[in-house]
Order: sequence, then structure tokens, then C-alpha cells
Amino acid sequence: MARRRPLGLEHHHEPLLPKNEFLRRQLQFMGFALFIVIGSLGIGVLGYHVTENMPWLDALLNASMILFGMGPVNPVQSSAGKWFASLYAMFSGVAFITIVGVTFAPLFHRFLHRFHLDVADEEEKTRRS
Repeated sequence: MARRRPLGLEHHHEPLLPKNEFLRRQLQFMGFALFIVIGSLGIGVLGYHVTENMPWLDALLNASMILFGMGPVNPVQSSAGKWFASLYAMFSGVAFITIVGVTFAPLFHRFLHRFHLDVADEEEKTRRS
């Protein structure tokens, strides 16, 4: 029985994935990152709508700006809104880093895998000499 790799990534002893399979994996990871973005925006939109009574579009604007590090657009007036905005800002920082990490993980893995294969090839050539 073949051992399942974490996240479907190939082991360093395995050959590099063909380009089309790598692109499929990259799209899967980008889809997961988009899922995180949509979920995070949903939390922010709902929170601003409930705590500040903002219209849905204004809540979306504020949540988008906070999630991607630009700051709020509308001033927060209520105490509940201020609590929510503070917690959402902290959550958004972690979510943003997670989104970037998930998006670039396959690319970074491929780079490291290729680098490892190059080093292993050089070691093999040295041993044969």
C-alpha cells in the first residue's frame, strides 16, 4: 500500500512532477486560498453588518480593506463594533499570512524539490568520478 503524502506533495526521493500536474496542484491550492478569502470576508461582512449596522456593501468594503491590510474605510462607532474590529484585524493578519502561504506553497515546494534534485545529481556525479 502506497503511503499517502501530506498535501499530496511528492517526497524528495521522487522525481519532479510534470508541469501539467504541478499546474493542477497549484490551482487546487489557489482554490483553497480563495475558500479562505471568501470565509474570512464572510466573517468580516457579517460582523460589521451586525455590530455597526452597516449596509452589506459598506460592510464588504470595510472587511476587504481590513483583510488585505489597508485599514477601515468607515469609522467604527459602537463598543461592540470596536471589539469586533479589533478582533477581526488580528484575525485578518493571520488569515492574510495563511492565504499567501497556501497560495505559494506548491511553488516553493517545487523550487526546493528541484534544488534538492540538482544537489543529489551533483553528489552522484562526484561519487562516480
